[in-house]
Amino acid sequence: MMRWYAVHTQPKGERLAQDNLTRQGFDAYLPLYSKKRRHARKTDFVPAPLFPRYLFVNMDTEATRWRSIRSTYGVVHLVCQGETPVALPEGVVEAIRARHDEGGLVQLSLALPFKPGEKVEVLDGPFKELTGIFQSISDDQRVIVLLEMLGRPVKVRLPIDAVGSAA
Repeated sequence: MMRWYAVHTQPKGERLAQDNLTRQGFDAYLPLYSKKRRHARKTDFVPAPLFPRYLFVNMDTEATRWRSIRSTYGVVHLVCQGETPVALPEGVVEAIRARHDEGGLVQLSLALPFKPGEKVEVLDGPFKELTGIFQSISDDQRVIVLLEMLGRPVKVRLPIDAVGSAA
């Protein structure tokens, strides 16, 4: 029976292990997400492993010569209990794959920094010191706030770190 198994890889060796396992005919899956990276006063997003040092292999341990996984470049070991590989619970990998976006990256649900309807204050930018009502968070790491401007509420998208809780 085909099941998913976890493979422990060398540090930063997930892609190397995945390539080598695929070359050997294994169905290897490395879930990636968009990681925020800051360097030299610039911020960008890069694909990074969702589970650092781990990837998954789909195989039937009865019909597959799985012991070769242990000697694959990039692999430290197959997660086992004694000498027997431990299968992941049914549906775990399928649930992760269901969260892929069009670019093949896993979309993570972000924890909301504020509750919808909570009063917030703008800490930075052109709307500094204005208070508004928190609405939601967008996919690109920005908060949507209703600010009172010219006598009516206006939706404004701001960086998360530019908004704080109003006292």
